[in-house]
Amino acid sequence: MYKVAIIGATGLVGSKMLEVLAERNFPVSELIVAASENSVGKNIMYRNKSYTLVSVQAAVDAKPQIAIFSAGGSTSLAWAEKFAANGTFVIDNSSAWRMNEKCPLVVPEINAATITSATKIIANPNCSTIQMVVALADLNHKFKINRIVVSTYQSVTGTGMKAVKQLMDERNKIESDKVYPHQIDLNLLPQIDTFLENGYTKEEMKMVHETQKILGDQNIKVTATCVRVPVMGGHSESVNVSFENEFDIREVRSILQKTKGVIVTDDIATLQYPMPLHAHEKDEVFVGRIRRDETQPKTLNLWIVSDNLRKGAATNAIQIAEYLAQVHLI
Repeated sequence: MYKVAIIGATGLVGSKMLEVLAERNFPVSELIVAASENSVGKNIMYRNKSYTLVSVQAAVDAKPQIAIFSAGGSTSLAWAEKFAANGTFVIDNSSAWRMNEKCPLVVPEINAATITSATKIIANPNCSTIQMVVALADLNHKFKINRIVVSTYQSVTGTGMKAVKQLMDERNKIESDKVYPHQIDLNLLPQIDTFLENGYTKEEMKMVHETQKILGDQNIKVTATCVRVPVMGGHSESVNVSFENEFDIREVRSILQKTKGVIVTDDIATLQYPMPLHAHEKDEVFVGRIRRDETQPKTLNLWIVSDNLRKGAATNAIQIAEYLAQVHLI
């Protein structure tokens, strides 16, 4: 049984973390829920029991064995090391620690072994990166990836509760505060996060650098275009991947069907392919539209869908906690 703190427990991802923690029966002896000063003293429910929200400092003082963060990068930068100094393992869902050389960037199905007793701050990757690498890691082992071209179609839930409200208010013709710079209902926004000097957004460059770090190969070329779409339930990705070695499409399907965490949904005869509605509230990564790129050799097209709040955030974080318990690091 473990003492667990959830930092940012009132947000979309924090709430989902509590839900997944209960669903997967993680052995919690004591739960500490922390949020911003505005929320301290309020109550939230976990397993039909009411818990009072405390400050982040109070959570540090409680010395939990695991602290799971979903409170934004600035909060993580300010507090993660304070937890770590107490011997707490921090699992951080923000981008704050992902590219830090001392912090493992972990998708448990792929690289859990990068966690050691000394790596007290563990980074949870970007939601779009997680689902892509889960689908591609075993294919990379077999055929060696040279280049990935990915276009994402990302749910408004990736931005949070205010984005969901903007979408629904627009749909219901209600004037309200805007999270996005443009209307999202009946529209697509080819911008996720802020633009950088190279013309790409931070989200797009996260997919580049995180993919290389998780797969352990800085030579993999990745180029991304990330798009916000007016859906809920999950992120979708069109992925074009070029390999160093030739492949047989039947072997590709066989590898994907055996890949841990992947469900192949690909039967064009019956119009079966992954969709956000299909992935909603599920932990698996769904892969379909599996076909060879006929314009160049050794290149594959895939359609990848996953619930961004679950495998893309909360579930991946809880799986990391499960690994810590499984290998007796806590």
